[in-house]
Amino acid sequence: MANHPPTGAPRTGNEPPALEARGFGIRNRAEWALRHCDFRVPPGRVAGLVGPNGDGKSSLLAVAAGLRTPTEGRLRVLGHRPGTGAVLPRVGLLLQDRPLHAGFTVAETLRYGREMNPLWDDASARAVVADADVPLRAKVGQLSGGQRTCVALALALGKRPDLLLLDEPMADLDPLRRHAMMAALMTTAAERGTTVVMSSHILAELDLVCDYVLLMARGRMLVADDVEFVQAAHTLVTHTLDDRGTSGARADGGPRGDGDPRGDGDPRGDGDPRADGDPRAPHRARARPDAAAPLPDALLGHTVVEARTTGRQLTAMLQLPASLDRTVRAETPTLEEILLAYLRNPQAPPLLAPADEPLTRPADQPRVHHHRSDPDPGR
Repeated sequence: MANHPPTGAPRTGNEPPALEARGFGIRNRAEWALRHCDFRVPPGRVAGLVGPNGDGKSSLLAVAAGLRTPTEGRLRVLGHRPGTGAVLPRVGLLLQDRPLHAGFTVAETLRYGREMNPLWDDASARAVVADADVPLRAKVGQLSGGQRTCVALALALGKRPDLLLLDEPMADLDPLRRHAMMAALMTTAAERGTTVVMSSHILAELDLVCDYVLLMARGRMLVADDVEFVQAAHTLVTHTLDDRGTSGARADGGPRGDGDPRGDGDPRGDGDPRADGDPRAPHRARARPDAAAPLPDALLGHTVVEARTTGRQLTAMLQLPASLDRTVRAETPTLEEILLAYLRNPQAPPLLAPADEPLTRPADQPRVHHHRSDPDPGR
């Protein structure tokens, strides 16, 4: 018999991750949606899944729900293979196309959910429908897109899952229904310890409700960690360029000099930007091609997620910066600013919580992050 806590049980601190990927990859036709990914989502978190359209967010959620298999590597859901009998009753799912029986009334849809799920919470499901002002007698096929989303979310919440997988849950909701549905999600997460993983393009909204973030782009998982740590690990700096621009660094963050024949920060010329061969050494990220000026000397040695210039002002997002030169102005960025920097430069070095780190750490124990090289950055 599978060893896991009953659905909705309080967390004991010994549960496996809600999601854990090792060497994980998904290929959609000719393109890799994700490849060579190691990441995880600890239990009891509200995690935002961010990425450009078509870059695999829905595919990742489909694998987690057991609707498709990974192309390479593995993904574990609550410690089990996705789609197995040990985990299916514990996972709630809201798909982007909101598949519901159009001929059922809303009341019949909720009854269907009750008969299919032994731990069904009818009161919670009906409360979601009532808060969204959706008539119980209305046919599902006659509902608006936002009303259908509310009914689908009622089904997912009524299941009392340990893990909720939500694909763009708020995309077609008006402000009032969005507020009501988000309140229902947060109440469920707080009262039951449910892990929520939801994709969204509304970055400012994720900043308000999520305590964990996953960001993927161009086949890579770029960020996977606590929101609090992600914000603490980045610094936004601005620097005023002189009349000549600046000297001593290229716009992509790589140092320039006689020992670097290719000008890419690789003095050995063997494709490894880490001159000392230490796999834990940070990469220097390439900035966007429109960064017209080279980086100032004050930023040499720092890991640059993105650098942009506007007139004579250079703005750069730094990852895990060391001491900064007094010639640059530094400030703490918002989560939205950090995520946008990675989305604008998907070749940036990733920031991923170590896969072998304990899920719970003493408060005074520092976290050691690793900058993982991308085995196939060009896919």
